[in-house]
Amino acid sequence: MPSTTDTTAAHLHSYFRSSCSARVRTACHLKGIPLTYSYVDLLQGEHRQASYTALNPSGSVPTLTLTDRASGTAIITLGQSVAILELLEEYFPDTPALLPARDDVLARARVRQLVNVLAADVQPLTNMAVLLRVQALGADHAAWARDVMARGFAAYEKLAEGCAGRYSVGDCVTLADVMLAPAVEAAKRWGLSLDEWPVLERVYGELMQIEAFRKGSWREQEDTPLEFRTAAL
Repeated sequence: MPSTTDTTAAHLHSYFRSSCSARVRTACHLKGIPLTYSYVDLLQGEHRQASYTALNPSGSVPTLTLTDRASGTAIITLGQSVAILELLEEYFPDTPALLPARDDVLARARVRQLVNVLAADVQPLTNMAVLLRVQALGADHAAWARDVMARGFAAYEKLAEGCAGRYSVGDCVTLADVMLAPAVEAAKRWGLSLDEWPVLERVYGELMQIEAFRKGSWREQEDTPLEFRTAAL
């Protein structure tokens, strides 16, 4: 019987430096889901164009479209990275799971808690639109970003102390790790040291030994400007 990855085509609207896009890219690499791409240049305002907001009314990236290969019919077009990650778990059950087993309810809840620390407490306050607004108000937007990230990482660290193994929750890669790696990469771009959070730093180091995380990184995308492309993370 053909797998869903054989019968379904996945297309991602992405931007190289979007941590939300990196989450989905990495998850698809981990699951072996081939992706084709359209690149949305946020700096050029392409996410605000009518052709894109017709696809994703939020005017954000990423946007995932699943299409039936046989008929060419779109199955679903979905925005919001966490919703997309959950969809990948449910729609592609024959790929490696990024949530603990269904009977391990508490571990699944731990993963989702860590996911939401980054998705709700950190990323929205450090995205480009917010940082531009902070800068326009005359504040130090870089200091703002570091402060928000530091508070989120402190919470993540405290929670992970109770559930981390090799990775954020136990010894298997989960959605929490898919969220963590892009968040750390964003923090490093803003000059935030990880020294205060040894569990987080160790887990990130483990993750970057995995090819899917390196392939999902902002440095390795087709729309990454040449001067940023490097294998060294």
